[in-house]
Amino acid sequence: MADVTQGNAETEPSWWDGLMDTLRERLGLAPRERKPQYIFYRHPVPVRLLHWLNAIIMLVMLMSGLQIFNAHPMLYWGNAADFDHPFISLTAEGTQEHFWGVTKIGPWTFNTDGWLGASGTNGVQTVRGFPEWATLPPESPNLALGRLWHFAFAWLLVTNALAYFGYILFARRYKELVPTGDDIRHLPHEIVTHAKLQFPKGEAARHYNGLQRLTYFVVLFVLGPLIVLTGLTMSPTIDSVFPFLVWVFGGRQSARTIHFLVAFSFVGFFIVHMLALFLSAPINGLRSMITGWFAIEKDAP
Repeated sequence: MADVTQGNAETEPSWWDGLMDTLRERLGLAPRERKPQYIFYRHPVPVRLLHWLNAIIMLVMLMSGLQIFNAHPMLYWGNAADFDHPFISLTAEGTQEHFWGVTKIGPWTFNTDGWLGASGTNGVQTVRGFPEWATLPPESPNLALGRLWHFAFAWLLVTNALAYFGYILFARRYKELVPTGDDIRHLPHEIVTHAKLQFPKGEAARHYNGLQRLTYFVVLFVLGPLIVLTGLTMSPTIDSVFPFLVWVFGGRQSARTIHFLVAFSFVGFFIVHMLALFLSAPINGLRSMITGWFAIEKDAP
């Protein structure tokens, strides 16, 4: 689909531009140069619709998944896992009258009271892996309802993903998501420039840069299939039909651990994604994902 441009306009700096200029000044960076802009149609309706549906689906799946995890807030590795020595656990220590939340990762122990291991429920300190505000449903334990929410939205996730992949193949937009050799070679430079809050502008902003392509490629074509396959591996019914899945992931407990880690990789992606949006052009970026139109600074002739 060809880009559609519309108009040329001189734009006044927004309040966000001023805030970002202040931040850049505090970091010892020069304010961004203001240039005339034009807008073009960046995100078609299918991309925007599937994007927002996916955001809702992933949120429900994360929160319901944490509810399921709370039924046994420990992770193991291997087909014959050592259940006496989990390598990650969200537990509580102390007495029945006085206890506190503790997170253990291998040999390291962290006091995470109030957040992980033990937190308030209706004003009462309760032993639970994740706090009630992070789970769906919030009350714990509620494994049955958490599983119903999780599995129902898992099918929606797969359907939404198939619709997206079908669209990018039909519209030939997959080329925007596959990193090239130049993208890989320039990746260290891209990382440095992004760390300095130097984001692509002008005609370069019309397309995803190498760091974006690589990130989206990993999320869509590596993490996405991985979280679905590990989720299926934890089902005895699926294992009876596809027993090789248990072998591929080294057992159900290993698949559960990978599933958990991939889920939080999505959380990390979301945090970085939102941080990059708000540090670069939040109004412009958010508007493009709502209306489809994205403003581009005109390069000097």
